[in-house]
Amino acid sequence: MKIKENADREIVKAIRQGLEMTGGYCPCRLERIPENKCMCAEFRQQIADPDFEGFCHCYLYYKEK
Repeated sequence: MKIKENADREIVKAIRQGLEMTGGYCPCRLERIPENKCMCAEFRQQIADPDFEGFCHCYLYYKEK
């Protein structure tokens, strides 16, 4: 298993700017709750799933099997 950033530098730049503006919360989500703090709870659960491969909700991170 390997977690890496999206290879598209423009997406990474936009998401990182959004994270700065929201204090570290996923810029793709409206609620500012602990579960939405980057790296969000949804993606942490996906990381724990051995069968999951793909991007997190905002496309900042990618999990390889």
